[in-house]
Amino acid sequence: MTPAAGSPLLIYAALAIIALVLLIARYRINPFIVITLVSIGLALAARMPAGDIMAAYEAGVGKTLGHIALVVALGTMLGKMMAESGGAERIARTLIERFGEKNAHWAMVSIAFVCGLPLFFEVGFVLLVPIAFTIARRLGVSILLTGLPMVAGLSVVHGLVPPHPAAMLAVGEYAAQVGKTVFYATLVGIPTAVIAGPLFARLVAPRIRLPAHNAVAAQFTETGTRVADLPGFGVTLGTVLLPVGLMLLGGWADLLSTPGSAANQLLHFVGNSVIALLIATLLSFWTLGLARGFNRNAILRFSTECLAPTAAITLLVGAGGGLNRILIETGVTREIVELSARFDLSPLILGWLVAALMRVATGSATVAMTTAAGIVAPIALASGYPHPELLVLATGAGSLILSHVNDGGFWLIKEYFDMTVVQTLQTWTVLETLISLVAFAFTLGLARML
Repeated sequence: MTPAAGSPLLIYAALAIIALVLLIARYRINPFIVITLVSIGLALAARMPAGDIMAAYEAGVGKTLGHIALVVALGTMLGKMMAESGGAERIARTLIERFGEKNAHWAMVSIAFVCGLPLFFEVGFVLLVPIAFTIARRLGVSILLTGLPMVAGLSVVHGLVPPHPAAMLAVGEYAAQVGKTVFYATLVGIPTAVIAGPLFARLVAPRIRLPAHNAVAAQFTETGTRVADLPGFGVTLGTVLLPVGLMLLGGWADLLSTPGSAANQLLHFVGNSVIALLIATLLSFWTLGLARGFNRNAILRFSTECLAPTAAITLLVGAGGGLNRILIETGVTREIVELSARFDLSPLILGWLVAALMRVATGSATVAMTTAAGIVAPIALASGYPHPELLVLATGAGSLILSHVNDGGFWLIKEYFDMTVVQTLQTWTVLETLISLVAFAFTLGLARML
């Protein structure tokens, strides 16, 4: 749609975000209701035709849930099987033994950085969060001490490192080399994950008081499995990393087989995140279920009862997608493009800035990175900027800044870790902003050295 000429869309968007935070955090109104009402209010203020408002909102919800709902459901079932079989306990014990109890936060950022390479953030999160819960329970520490390093590792590779789709698209837009991009992203990503993960978690975890009982954590940790009955580390790790391997095969399909061939299509199919999780979940019914002595009725009960605590999560994530669509349809992104064009900035700074503005407006790191790359690439190519790989990193760093209530990841973290909106802003939002600023600073440093 085309908003009214001269309408102050950026002001409307800022007021909408402020209203969201106040109504949810200060006045304790149901977040789903608030997001829906604010989305409608923003659309009306921007003079969007009344008949188009709910169609756009529903389209945003549907598009978001079409992927997230499947990922959360399958990932939660796989996590539940890990928990009930004692697999999460086995991985937790092994990591604690290898890293030491005082270094559990380093264990979580390490496994998240490795496992997150081929995974969407949401997929990696639901796969690894049972391990974070289990380690936190065993050590008697806040989930923030293990959970924040985990999400830091996942977020860094999600925003900076190919083969993530947004990073790969940016590589194409900027005509960068994939190998160089991965190398530079690793150089920047590892210290960034360390600073925003274990170091930040150590600082903030003692200052955030969480409820004594977490319903989502309970289903992953309150099991009756004896230590002697725990499954093997190799079997458990192999089961949980199977979707990682399948997605890697999908990403390398065109290198491993002839594009368009039957083998190529098969690799792309099994490499789809939903199919990979489905295969791993079915495998877990055997390796962590039947093979551990559980009957089919028990497996059915596990895979059914674990979905109830995730209902609110998926609903809020969907609502965030609806708000995202309203922000796009009202023309906020176009206003951001026009605003950025008024300033004469270097391509590196422009890539970070445009992605950051898109991220704040739309809530989606993927949308922010792909949109910003499309805007900045012609400018960078015209100016002859010599390091296109660094443009990918700068744009990726900008796309991670300031996650707030219009980002589905915000609600995943809030609900799983049982935090208030204010606590989520103090932890997750600050963590994402740290990643953005630190990664961009390291990228600028690399640019000076090259």
